[in-house]
Amino acid sequence: MKIQALSPAQALVSLKSSEDGLAEAEAARRLEFFQPNRIQHVQRVPWWRRLLAGFTHFLAIVLWLAALLAFFAEWSDPGKGMATLGVAIICVILINASFSYWQEHRAERSILALERLMPDTVRVMRDGRLRKLKRAELVPGDVLLLSAGDDVPADCRVIEAFDVRVNTATLTGESYPVARDAVPTDTSDLIHCRNILLAGTSLASGEARALVYATGMRTEFGHIAQLMQTGGEVESPLQLQINRLSRLIAMLAVLLGVLFFGLGQWVGLGFWNSFLFGIGIIVANVPEGLLPTVTLALAIGAQRMAARQALIRNLPSVETLGSATVICTDKTGTLTQNRMEARLAVYAGTDIDLTAGQVALPATLVAVAALCQTLQPGEVDGQQTLVGDPLEEALLRMAENAGAAQAIPRVDELPFSAERRMLSTLHRSEQGLVLYSKGALEALLPIATRVQTALGESPLDETQRNQWRNAEHRLADRGLRVLAFAFRPVAEGYERDQLEREMVLIGLVGLEDPPRPEVPSAVRRCRAAGIRVLMVTGDHPRTGVAVAREIGLAEGQPTVITGTMLAAMSHSQLSLALEARELIFARVNPEQKLLIVKELQAKGETVAVTGDGVNDAPALRQGDIGIAMGLSGSDAAREASDMVLLDDNFASIVAAVEEGRAVFQNIRRFMTYILTSNVPEIVPYLAFVLFRIPLPLTVVQILAVDLGTDMLPALGLGAERPDAEIMQRPPPARHERLLDRRLLARAYLVLGPMEAAAALAAFFYVLDAGGWQYGVLLPADAPLYQAATTACLSAIVVMQMVNLFLCRSERGRAFGSGWPNGLIWAGLAFEVVLILLIDYTQLGNWLFGTEPLSARVWLFMLPFALGMVLLEGLRKVAVARRR
Repeated sequence: MKIQALSPAQALVSLKSSEDGLAEAEAARRLEFFQPNRIQHVQRVPWWRRLLAGFTHFLAIVLWLAALLAFFAEWSDPGKGMATLGVAIICVILINASFSYWQEHRAERSILALERLMPDTVRVMRDGRLRKLKRAELVPGDVLLLSAGDDVPADCRVIEAFDVRVNTATLTGESYPVARDAVPTDTSDLIHCRNILLAGTSLASGEARALVYATGMRTEFGHIAQLMQTGGEVESPLQLQINRLSRLIAMLAVLLGVLFFGLGQWVGLGFWNSFLFGIGIIVANVPEGLLPTVTLALAIGAQRMAARQALIRNLPSVETLGSATVICTDKTGTLTQNRMEARLAVYAGTDIDLTAGQVALPATLVAVAALCQTLQPGEVDGQQTLVGDPLEEALLRMAENAGAAQAIPRVDELPFSAERRMLSTLHRSEQGLVLYSKGALEALLPIATRVQTALGESPLDETQRNQWRNAEHRLADRGLRVLAFAFRPVAEGYERDQLEREMVLIGLVGLEDPPRPEVPSAVRRCRAAGIRVLMVTGDHPRTGVAVAREIGLAEGQPTVITGTMLAAMSHSQLSLALEARELIFARVNPEQKLLIVKELQAKGETVAVTGDGVNDAPALRQGDIGIAMGLSGSDAAREASDMVLLDDNFASIVAAVEEGRAVFQNIRRFMTYILTSNVPEIVPYLAFVLFRIPLPLTVVQILAVDLGTDMLPALGLGAERPDAEIMQRPPPARHERLLDRRLLARAYLVLGPMEAAAALAAFFYVLDAGGWQYGVLLPADAPLYQAATTACLSAIVVMQMVNLFLCRSERGRAFGSGWPNGLIWAGLAFEVVLILLIDYTQLGNWLFGTEPLSARVWLFMLPFALGMVLLEGLRKVAVARRR
């Protein structure tokens, strides 16, 4: 039989233990067999292999190849600047590998956070004596003593309980404590078993003696840790697209390099010229600055999100959040405030709104709320107060708001138990003894004989009993936790087992974990942005539906799927169920929440997952972006997440989505900008081999564009603010690519050819002015040749200056809307300064093989820049009209 179905005595026998606990020798034997009570780490890939992976992916291998070829070329034919090229490419590889390793390293911290939730020492019976032991020394069969405020260190079967209520929010997400006792039960779900205490939960009130039956990775807590460790890392859509783009570009670069090396040999260029030609094609096609620019753009987006209370822990998540199509949100602490509050009272058939400032309540109801409780003195935010059961704290606040009852000495108490489902305290007032009781209506109604009204007390008949039941159902349908209040005068010389009888029913109080006030508007913004919001909670379905209606997540009758229903579903049934317009998952466990996320991803959704408890951690890691609460969230949830809400405000997610969408848009902007310059870098090499002209652009000069003049301006495009209408458009589909046909066509067929035409025109303009004749090959150190290549390089930079403003928008105005950000102007200034240094300083001339240009060469370039503005403007107008 399962341990929850056994009596306390049978449970002790089943684990060969006793109420005096285990003998030390037996405990030592079991510790060796069961292993220490701690979270075991799955063996992971060694750090050095993860670091090495950053140097060996496909794009990195191509860059290594380009660097090695550059060094070989420098060794074989010195003085061409190929060594400088090789060093620069290696620096790019180092930056990218370091960034990748940093992303991997963060995952290991999530398991350490789980361990910090477990208590360090526990009180254990050993050989009939009470001892304090380290948590790791616990074994199945140990008998623990737990009291209010203690964390549960292992999975236990309760064998004695006194007013025990357990806070299970870290595992279930439920916002209020649940009662626990020692009575056997047939319930199969351990999380909701009345006699089970699970590791990672804590006692909100009472005292318990409990038998340990599972430790370490065999606990439910360990099962969650196992899910976290074996779930694997999920690459973000951005990472997938960048990886795909890198492989595509790298393969294309190598293919073209080999092809044009062979072409050079075929037309008789000679080995070294053909070799130089092949390297040039590879370097021109590999955008060395792409990954660093993406990283820096993401970092800027992360800074802007942090200013809006969203802390990014994993940079690719900046863009991922903007691509989110579904948000799977926890209820407790995310949509709600994670604090109980009395919302509605029923007295004498009248509803009393308890949230409308100071309210007048019957003195007896206030007395029960203030006096019938088990709160203990404690400290909150540096102030002394009464702390304990959140329900009782909420009732005490209600009583204080209504004018708290006079303190009356307590002379006796009948503690709460799961069988009685009520708590009673006996007090001595000036009028004599009085018993105050609170609990479930179904517990108080059978023992009540009278009811208090505005005119006094009256007998309680069956019609009135039904009215009270209907009132309870009405409050419960609103998602409120309902408590009934009662009292009775008690004569001296009372019999204790006869106290709870002939009660006077006072009224009902409905309590709830109230929604955050800003959530409804955030939900509306999500809808306008085309983002579905699904509630996935461990709480009761009725509570979930009530909260969903209050925040606008459910307008009609939503589809509700409980954990029990989910367990019986096949994958296809779940997939179809996920298509419901309004959907709530309730009473789900961590593994089921993980399943929901995986199924959504299988349907092509980009899933953001929110949560604050340990139960949310596996799903947080599986989601495309995990969002943890910064104030109320557990360490495990924060460490498993990609983003932390510093203010626990669901509305901050919407602000972060806006920034994330801007990042997606900005990456497309600077990819267009960077890829455009590839065309004027490749075309000169094609002209060189096909038309037997001097090489218009050297490899080192290509590097000056890719890693010099293009980097900071591209970063400026990556820092652009979101467009005004960005949250009125649907999110990009999971299959939508950064590098699509529209972007490629614009970069390679429109902007790029215009830049290539300007670059070659400037090159030939200088050659012609210097008297060059077609067919004459100029030496690499000839002043005329160097001046011509300088003109080609400078023309590309000038055209890229214009392109910087053109790439601010894909359609609409030629230069985009709004004033450019400061980084764009800084990038423009940097381009100007850098090209002047390259053209007009001895160091620049030496490094890049350039010569100073005359003013007439610069003037020659201007018509090409103006023509580019005109043609691109006309293209944007035509695109806008087609839409």
